[in-house]
Amino acid sequence: MMYPPERLGRRKSSLKPWMIALIITAIVLVLAIIIGLLVHFLAYDQKSHYYQASFRIPSIEYDPDFSVEHSKSGTDMKQKVNDEIDKIFQRSSLNHQYIKSHAINFRPSNDGLETDVLLKFQFTSNNADTIKRQADNILHQELNSNESFLKIETSLPYLRDMNKEQAEHILNSCCGLGKELPSMERIADGDTTKKGDWPWQASLQVDGVHICGASVISEDWLLTAAHCFDVYKNPRLWMASFGRTLNPSLMRRKVQSITVHKNYAAHKHEDDIAVVKLSTPVLFSNEVHRVCLPDATFEVLPKSKVFVTGWGALKANGAFPNTLREVEIEIISNDICNQVNVYGGAVSSGMICAGFLTGKQDACEGDSGGPLVIAQDRNIWYLIGIVSWGIDCGKENKPGLYTKVTHYRDWIKSETNI
Repeated sequence: MMYPPERLGRRKSSLKPWMIALIITAIVLVLAIIIGLLVHFLAYDQKSHYYQASFRIPSIEYDPDFSVEHSKSGTDMKQKVNDEIDKIFQRSSLNHQYIKSHAINFRPSNDGLETDVLLKFQFTSNNADTIKRQADNILHQELNSNESFLKIETSLPYLRDMNKEQAEHILNSCCGLGKELPSMERIADGDTTKKGDWPWQASLQVDGVHICGASVISEDWLLTAAHCFDVYKNPRLWMASFGRTLNPSLMRRKVQSITVHKNYAAHKHEDDIAVVKLSTPVLFSNEVHRVCLPDATFEVLPKSKVFVTGWGALKANGAFPNTLREVEIEIISNDICNQVNVYGGAVSSGMICAGFLTGKQDACEGDSGGPLVIAQDRNIWYLIGIVSWGIDCGKENKPGLYTKVTHYRDWIKSETNI
């Protein structure tokens, strides 16, 4: 007897449910990686590109006040130029690649005014030539019409490439841009700072050890206290460090020269001021740039809120912190500080008294040479004092004493041409 052949039926899958789930998961992961890489290269692999361009403004005559830093007329004119270029690119095919413009300076021309402007774009590097050509065409088309007050300056190459370091240096070349108020945070009994709050703060060091603070007043010069050099006078022993932390530092520079006020004497507190020239200029960035110097006529009233910053001890004979600290204090009149129970007549016209008679918040050892600053209109910070001396740290009736920058404004100008 023959057996009938076995019927062919559907074979059961040899893949178990957990294996199917694993395969699906692997496929989803591979797809996610591919999509992620595409998104990264198409969207996130974009770099900043900078160009400098020059424009004529024939409808406006040059005003010397345009070139005065932070003057209202100069600030308003820069904003007018920036707004015009914003308008041109934001309604163009490059509206997604265009980031911002920054009017750098103004100068007189035969028919009015000229300005140099830094343009910032963001796109993938392989599009650089195309984007530049498009930007050039957009500007030519818009500025050759009669609608814009800006005109092309034909005597210069139109869009000039600029590397990121140069561009950031120019973008951060204005003085006094730092911490934004209001932020009344309450060094002795101070707070740690945020990145970019006090970009002019420098550390003066010997053998890698923090000795004194200093303030950046230009790409070449620092302003500090004369008494910082009572022991180590040779500039070759010193190094300037920049950035919010001592270790690691953001930038370091050797010191070329130290000029102490000729009338300073170590046994006195008078004329406690010095300028330090760097061997190599600093490159300005969001985290390192200069503070504004006030005019000699600049006045600060008692009770004004000011900030002092530094890496000094948190209490008398205490350890130095690694991260920069800040403390908000207030100006005290010299008359009050010269009272018998305070400093008994030791505060001269070349000094500023700041802190609280109740004590607590104060500068301390290691803060010497550092900045005392005040914010003016539009959050522009001015250096009004240099940490100089005091009795103890945060002691009742013994606020801090600071070298008065306006009193020595002419001396600073004579030594640095700033």
